[in-house]
Amino acid sequence: MVVQTLRSATAATIAYVIALRLSPEPAPLTAPLTALLVVQVTFYATLTNGIRRVNAVVAGVLVAIAFSVLVGLTWWSLALLIVASLAVGHLVRVDEYVAEVAISAMLVLGVTTVGFTAWARIVETLIGAVVGTACNLLLPPPVWVDKAGRSIEDLARRVRQLMLRMGEEAADRIPWERAAERLHEARRLDQYIAEVDASLRQAEDSLRLNPRVKEGLLHRVVLRTGLDTLEICTVVLRVLARSFTDLAKARESDHLFPSPAGATVEELLSEIGDAVVSFGVLVTAHLSADAESAESRLAAELHTAAGTRDRLAEQLREEVRADWANWQLLGAVLTETTRIIDELDTEHRTHRLLEELDRVSREQRAKLPRMTRLRERLGVQEELWRRSGFGDRTW
Repeated sequence: MVVQTLRSATAATIAYVIALRLSPEPAPLTAPLTALLVVQVTFYATLTNGIRRVNAVVAGVLVAIAFSVLVGLTWWSLALLIVASLAVGHLVRVDEYVAEVAISAMLVLGVTTVGFTAWARIVETLIGAVVGTACNLLLPPPVWVDKAGRSIEDLARRVRQLMLRMGEEAADRIPWERAAERLHEARRLDQYIAEVDASLRQAEDSLRLNPRVKEGLLHRVVLRTGLDTLEICTVVLRVLARSFTDLAKARESDHLFPSPAGATVEELLSEIGDAVVSFGVLVTAHLSADAESAESRLAAELHTAAGTRDRLAEQLREEVRADWANWQLLGAVLTETTRIIDELDTEHRTHRLLEELDRVSREQRAKLPRMTRLRERLGVQEELWRRSGFGDRTW
């Protein structure tokens, strides 16, 4: 926060000093205002905000010039000006700067020398946008990957804690109201997922066009697919908590699970919870030295959980033979735990990661065909240079 405040203040001050020399206005405050709005948390946001703000000001100035030539300033022309400016803002797709189109048009139309004011406002906006963008180039904004990684790991630990509480109650006589409390806890995880998603979006923006990051696409895809997997596990856990609640209602004062099966359910949920945490660690350590050990640990924990699941299936089969009234709920418990194990599987994740990388790459090639051809050409030239032997020499 302190760094961002200093960067914003520096950019605004520099923009004002430059505008004093280049703008015809005696107090060119539009330049520092634009720089302040343009300097965002990430370089990608800075660049996109700068372009949208310049477009908004230019569009507003053009609308004001057209109105000054045709009708001038009256109460009804002002109303038409605002409507036209807002409509133009939506047409040129300036997003949150739609109101800026109308503001620029009103400020320009309200002066006597329209051409002078219009030119000054465009110059000041360009100065602020350029200074804001240059500030982020010289003082690169932070990469928010670590923050997003910590939020993903925290989500995995929250899921594990809920699984442990559900497992501890699996062999007890619990009222259905207590089981319903776990269901509400599982539903509240959705709110935290929204917070993690916001943190991840910030991290994704900080990776785009950032000169300090070489593999931004890989970082974004790994984190995004990791969060998607944890979100699926959270949804399945909510369904599992619902099955526990329905089972508690059906059994009333009896044990939620019979004696041997209840202990196995507790063991299984504990093992799956450990695997969820290991998965979160793997997602955040995908490019570090700990990635290989995290993947091995996750694979071992999933293998253990699968064996416990199979043992639980045998125990529940015997229970269904003795009392088949709740066979659907008991079968749902097996289905839901199996789904979580499958989602966390390393091979499943690798396949999904490759699919997502391929999809994102195709989208980028479709959006930027010229840039893609340029990168491919540079890649071919670099390969030819390396094969020629000159790339290995030290001059």
